[in-house]
Amino acid sequence: MVSCTNGVSAMNFFVKLLSVGEKLHLQNVRQQSTKAYKLIYSDYGDPAKVVKLEEESLPPPKRGEVLVKMLAAPVNPADINTIQGVYPVKPKLPAIGGNEGVGVVEEVGEGVKRVKKGDWVLPRDTGWGTWRTHAVSRERDFIKIPSTIGVVNAATLAVNPCTAYRMLKDFVSLKPSETVMQNGANSAAGQCVIQLCKAWGIHSINIVRDRPDIDDLKKYLHSIGATHVLTESEVRTTEIFKSGQVPKPKLAFNCVGGKSSLELMRHLDFQGWMITYGGMSREPITVPTSSLIFKDICLRGFWMTRWCSLNSTSKKREDMILELADMVSRGDLRAPAHSLMPLSKYKETLEQSFSVKGFAGKKYIIDFQG
Repeated sequence: MVSCTNGVSAMNFFVKLLSVGEKLHLQNVRQQSTKAYKLIYSDYGDPAKVVKLEEESLPPPKRGEVLVKMLAAPVNPADINTIQGVYPVKPKLPAIGGNEGVGVVEEVGEGVKRVKKGDWVLPRDTGWGTWRTHAVSRERDFIKIPSTIGVVNAATLAVNPCTAYRMLKDFVSLKPSETVMQNGANSAAGQCVIQLCKAWGIHSINIVRDRPDIDDLKKYLHSIGATHVLTESEVRTTEIFKSGQVPKPKLAFNCVGGKSSLELMRHLDFQGWMITYGGMSREPITVPTSSLIFKDICLRGFWMTRWCSLNSTSKKREDMILELADMVSRGDLRAPAHSLMPLSKYKETLEQSFSVKGFAGKKYIIDFQG
């Protein structure tokens, strides 16, 4: 029995009781586990066969940790190659698929200061495993981004836009009205190169394969900012550089290899650079001796995963992500053509993504909200 000398004391006592009750309630909530699902593989092979959907119970976040609910995660070619076991990075098995995606903070542990409930976040490092509904991870494993840029733009921000950004920034100091040339221009990374060049006042010369719907493709690439779009046959006879329509390119991006890369080198300006970041034709790059001696060209490779590894503790990646997010907000950068797929259709999503049609067409994105 409680004895209170006046009404004020009684009121204070009951307020304390309510406060204690609220704390106990919050503790009970935090002690509850979260039901989660993940796409996991224990062997390398055909993604549609080795990837399985598994359920797990996640503990509440500890000190310095956050509970994140994933909103969407794309299926990229590198994700498929990793599961197949043919990518240079081979995670310890069993592993959760996915290198890219966006999530929302649902709960924070003690001591968390950089993010709060409701914030949108991206994984800071590749290989984190984004193909899951929920995750408990360290606060420092995430980069906070604006929640105003849209789920698809956010989910596809960390790979292709960053690849385009770094290739344009890290090799040649380009000025407005100078020229960049690239093959595979209709790829997700190629579309990002086009848009960044447009935003920064740089001419982009874009090479694509001949195809029946070439006029529609050219129209689309021009609509997102391409200066010129040429087929592989047209680039062999083009006069745009000799006529002075645009300066010769100081920088070229190659994701095809073979004869296509040879055409890039042929058009490069004196002391130009060609950066190779892919090899879709699976044909080697043959370098003319004259290009090395008389044009003094430089050939380099670029791998976004390595860049992220080398810069994992620096602020450069976070600054880049936020700058790209700001470009999305201004309308200078938009997501590629895509299809949102519910988690329940993950097998169909994987099958479409590693088919030739999937790589050449739209991007498939796992929608955890669907």
